[in-house]
Amino acid sequence: MAAHFGRRLRKGAATTAVAAAAVAALSASQAPGMPGEDHGRPATAGASAPAPDATSDGNATGNSPYYTDLPPLNSPNPSPSPSATGTPAPQGDAEAGIPATVLDAYKKAEAELRSAKPGCNLPWQLLAAIGKVESGQAEGGRVDADGTTIGRILGPALDGNGFALIKDTDHGLYDGNTAYDQAVGPMQFIPSTWAWAGRDGNGDGKKDPNNVYDAALAAGHYLCRNGWDLAREDDLHSAILSYNDSQDYLNTVLSWLEYYRKGTHSVPDGTGSVPGHRSDDGTPPAKSPKHTKAPKTKAHPKPDPKPSTPGGNGSPSPTPPKPPAPPTPSPTPTDTVDHLRDAGTAKLTAMAGHAFSGRIGTRAETKAGKAVAKVRIRFTITGDTDATFAGGERVATVATDAKGVALAPALQAGEKTGDFKVMATVVGRTVTGLGYPVTVTERAADTLARTSDTPLTCTPGGEFADQVQVKATYKGAVADKVAATATLIKSDTDATENDKGPYFKDADGKPVRTLTGLQTDAKGLLTLPKLYADDTTGTFLLRITTTGGATLTVELKVAAADASPSPSPSPSASS
Repeated sequence: MAAHFGRRLRKGAATTAVAAAAVAALSASQAPGMPGEDHGRPATAGASAPAPDATSDGNATGNSPYYTDLPPLNSPNPSPSPSATGTPAPQGDAEAGIPATVLDAYKKAEAELRSAKPGCNLPWQLLAAIGKVESGQAEGGRVDADGTTIGRILGPALDGNGFALIKDTDHGLYDGNTAYDQAVGPMQFIPSTWAWAGRDGNGDGKKDPNNVYDAALAAGHYLCRNGWDLAREDDLHSAILSYNDSQDYLNTVLSWLEYYRKGTHSVPDGTGSVPGHRSDDGTPPAKSPKHTKAPKTKAHPKPDPKPSTPGGNGSPSPTPPKPPAPPTPSPTPTDTVDHLRDAGTAKLTAMAGHAFSGRIGTRAETKAGKAVAKVRIRFTITGDTDATFAGGERVATVATDAKGVALAPALQAGEKTGDFKVMATVVGRTVTGLGYPVTVTERAADTLARTSDTPLTCTPGGEFADQVQVKATYKGAVADKVAATATLIKSDTDATENDKGPYFKDADGKPVRTLTGLQTDAKGLLTLPKLYADDTTGTFLLRITTTGGATLTVELKVAAADASPSPSPSPSASS
């Protein structure tokens, strides 16, 4: 996507068809095997698609435009071995050259993902391919020494006029637009996606979509979510389509991925090759000098202008029959979806900080109620919550199986309690979505127990030698961060606060017999402050309660010290 758009050209039906045909034809000659699935997207993704709101964004780019230029048909030469000075000389096609800082960012992101998510198998060449298509490798490497772009790289305003409608979510922080969001930076993240997908890739303590290290690492994590293994073709395609939901975009990225896998080299920052055509230009992508002409079809012999008839009079040939009309394309699976139905989802409730035991299942069906397989369902967490799907994302896209069912990734509750919804929608088709109510409750404990069985005793006016410590559990597991209250009560049947006997001290040293705002630690332990006794003797009760109903009553005894034993009488002197 270009940094400066100048004017936005609306695509005519004819130019759109030409562009789509050109991209598809060129891609087909270079890309790996493509699936037969037709996603029903125009060349410019988002131009005719339903416009999601800010909370339902599921694509890093918001389906904004992208560069459509394809790599040369000839593979680049591999980089040479380092010279005596240690600096390799650039060679090969100009398109194969990646600015040094940008290339370093891609390789560092690959290294970190290899450690953080080894099952993803992210190749840095995929980041390079997306970076080429999204921003022309940060506009040819216009970055400073820290990897931050020189000037903003912005997509168009996502105002619903030819693109998705996403109202401002970052108060103009990244894109300078306080009305609508715009895709930002070398990997073209929209701010509403960056809010949860952003990463700090250069260790400066900031997450900046305009920094190529941050953006490359964020893109890597974005492509590695949902348990995708990018060594598998289906997962690779799903990941790329989640970045920009367009079949032509997928073809273009796959072409550059294949190209960079066959060789590349580093060029100085600011000297990289920048593509010239975008998916909203309304013109077909330009062929590079390396592109050869499209292969000719088999020549048809020219008819004799005056073929002989059986009578031999040389009469003109009859008018040739009209060619048959092209067959009507079969509908894609997505086109046949009429509605969504719940697929046996249980009630979704979990304590703060805990994983939900159940998963959301959604079934795609035709009007007749038949299952529709290979349809992508987008699950979006909405509302004021910090709950996420496994991996930390708020949006997940899953394809339906042979039974038409898509299972959302497992939900993980955050610390915010309350209700929210997960919306299930069909990607690429306007179908009424399904809303799944979800509840996050407070952390709770169902059992409390003292960690010591030492009796708690004290003399009047003294100080208890041992502090009370208890451990909280829930269903046998440690119950951490659980709220608790401790009260010195009048009796086992009267839980009101006692006005005499043992007490705690507040910050000013005054007696306090109720403590609120207590919380168990990471090990489920709660250690109460020191206890003191007034001059009243007897047995007293301390009651500790937690969220969830766990209760423990502890005995405290205040008694005078035992009198010293009388000395034994001296033995009588023997007579």
